[in-house]
Amino acid sequence: MTDPSAAGDSITERPVLRRYRITHRTTYTYSDAVSSSYGRCYLLPRDTEEQRCVRSAVEISPAPADRSVGEDVYGNRDLYFQVSTAHETLVVTSESEVEVYGPERNRLDSPPANSRWELSRPVGTEGALAQDFVLDLQPAEISDAVRDYAAVSFPPQRPLVDAVVDLTSRIHRDFQYRSGSTSVSTRVAEVLAKRSGVCQDFARLAIACLRSHGLAARYVSGYLETQPPPGKERLVGVDATHAWAAVWMPGDRWLAFDPTNDQLVDERYTVVAWGRDYADVPPLRGVIYTEARNSTIAVSVDVAPVDPLAPDQPKC
Repeated sequence: MTDPSAAGDSITERPVLRRYRITHRTTYTYSDAVSSSYGRCYLLPRDTEEQRCVRSAVEISPAPADRSVGEDVYGNRDLYFQVSTAHETLVVTSESEVEVYGPERNRLDSPPANSRWELSRPVGTEGALAQDFVLDLQPAEISDAVRDYAAVSFPPQRPLVDAVVDLTSRIHRDFQYRSGSTSVSTRVAEVLAKRSGVCQDFARLAIACLRSHGLAARYVSGYLETQPPPGKERLVGVDATHAWAAVWMPGDRWLAFDPTNDQLVDERYTVVAWGRDYADVPPLRGVIYTEARNSTIAVSVDVAPVDPLAPDQPKC
């Protein structure tokens, strides 16, 4: 199967707006020895129209007995590994360097962007591959409460971009960012009821709202610049992996937006992977064999800007 937006995944000629060096370290500590550990991770940034991965590598300690890099159904790069050495600590560290061009500046001014949202549902040959992103999840996330919440932003004949910007602002205003208030298994209905969550929850809520109106929406995992540019406020979600959403637009384009920070995605964002939901592209998950009763996890992320004119490195 081909990635629904692969047609646009080519390196552009636009000037480099940012170049980032990204370090993402995950440390698992166990109360007893782990005899075997099997993992799959999405930690290698992908190439898109808005960015180019200059280099990337993942180090695992203890060293794995087996590892391989592949590509999933959506064109994301994933890494599998097996550690067969007994260990009480597992450290997975990814280091990447990414050039970001940022979205095309005229993406909101072209006629497709100004069309009514009702006409922006993917249809015909152009939208065939995006249909996968219209479907609800199992168990279903689109409820009457989701439809009611989304309806405010999607009155008849409203331009798609206006509707998305309004939905983005409403989620930012109506929901409180509260670290630790949810988990990766928290359902959209619970987020709606609690009116709080983290970036993954807000992205998933926005996606459910869009799909409730027959629009194609995808979940995007990546990073935010750790230190904001001069004059810019520090965004929510730095120092960790971040998540946002994107909606399919006529012309086979995707408009990415961040409900957590109430804005459209710009050059401060670096994409790692995308899918229909968080479960498609978690940074790291796996299976271990152990009698340990307790474990802890520590995650650190640093996204540091570097000189975009520095000498190039071998491509990923």
